[in-house]
Amino acid sequence: MKKFLDKDFLLETETAQHLYHNHAASKPIIDYHCHIPPQDIANDRQFKNLTEIWLEGDHYKWRAMRTNGIDEKYCTGDVDPFQKFKKWAETVPYTLRNPLYHWTHMELQRYFGINDILNGSTAEKIYNEASEKLNTPEYSVRKLLKKMNVEVVCTTDDPADTLEFHKKIKEDGFDVKIAPAFRADKVLAIENIDAYHAYLEKLSEAADTNIASYNDLLSALKKRHDFFHDMGCRVSDHGLEYVYAKNYNNTEIKSIFNKVLIKAELKPKEIAKFKSAILVFLAEMDHEKGWVQQFHLGALRNNNSRMMRELGPDTGFDSIGDFEIGKPLATFLDRLDTNNKLAKTILYNLNPRDNELMATMIGNFNVGNTPGKIQFGSGWWFLDQKDGMEKQMNALSNMGMLSKFVGMLTDSRSFMSYPRHEYFRRILCNLFGNDVENGLLPNDMDLISQVVEDICYNNAKNYFNF
Repeated sequence: MKKFLDKDFLLETETAQHLYHNHAASKPIIDYHCHIPPQDIANDRQFKNLTEIWLEGDHYKWRAMRTNGIDEKYCTGDVDPFQKFKKWAETVPYTLRNPLYHWTHMELQRYFGINDILNGSTAEKIYNEASEKLNTPEYSVRKLLKKMNVEVVCTTDDPADTLEFHKKIKEDGFDVKIAPAFRADKVLAIENIDAYHAYLEKLSEAADTNIASYNDLLSALKKRHDFFHDMGCRVSDHGLEYVYAKNYNNTEIKSIFNKVLIKAELKPKEIAKFKSAILVFLAEMDHEKGWVQQFHLGALRNNNSRMMRELGPDTGFDSIGDFEIGKPLATFLDRLDTNNKLAKTILYNLNPRDNELMATMIGNFNVGNTPGKIQFGSGWWFLDQKDGMEKQMNALSNMGMLSKFVGMLTDSRSFMSYPRHEYFRRILCNLFGNDVENGLLPNDMDLISQVVEDICYNNAKNYFNF
């Protein structure tokens, strides 16, 4: 019987162990999509205790605690930090076979050297030991990134963001590259008319542009896109239910935006056309500057309206959606490709039923001028666990080229999430190791170890040009 979470965790064969320990483990981390706050990096935040760094903003844990019958005040309320942590510790034993069980104990081991199993009985000892370390200089945010061998972090930033914290990080000369990513979801959200008007004011101020027409909106977005590029941004991101790809003309879109400006009621078709036009405009700017565009598709967000009113978005009330993905995505990509304005693109699906769809979609637009130009993104959100990662990589292997895959990202709001890259690398090495030992691949360690190193690091390094 293997020991839980030992050095060969998830590595079922000697070949897998060799690939991981000798080729994957030491590679630096390029975290090309996450949600960690740049303010904390700029200020080199020192977390006071394990609750702050582990439970602050982590809706994965909140969701598990709620399922375990824990009162909301221990998730998002203002109660004693240790009491919050103890409720999480009491929940952990019930997360068996959920990735949270693995991640929790990997994080305790990798960051703090704590090998105890977390539960209600061990909560106080673990909390005190970890919190004591967090209050030392070696556990500031910047030191944590260095400790995890992180080379690049791409945060997620709105076009109206000042990027003041990115500027400070750059001026400080921090040797982990912290770059912004351009996430313009709010520019599309015209269905929420009052919120949209408030957002236009912010965007107008940031771009120093009076937005009184559709052309003014495009001008403001162009200014902000240029500013982000000057600040080191090379990646955009979109979080959508599905890609919008309706036919439109500029006269229509100008008319629709004029209705937005006077808060007139919009028809669903008008909303879809406007979003289609904005997506194309953003994608063309990405292509012009040589950026990578990312599309996270298929989340059904904010399902609990009561909790949405009380807590706001991104608090653990989202699920996998059931949308038509393929046809509009193909139309959108084809429109850009036809005009030779299709940037390097990463496509992520949240519904696992779409794995094969995505794996085949990317092949339609990989036209030979850039290796792996269109990518099937790693298992994301509800799919970033062992089964989800294996299914994503198997679909990509069967219908594309796993060897050109740019690998893992955290998509996390926590500085404690970097062992997820290790988790992914172990799963990747186990897939290759099993195939070698079962005679499905040749025992050519020069070839296979190179592919593993490429997926863990080299492909992303070359793809993003960091």
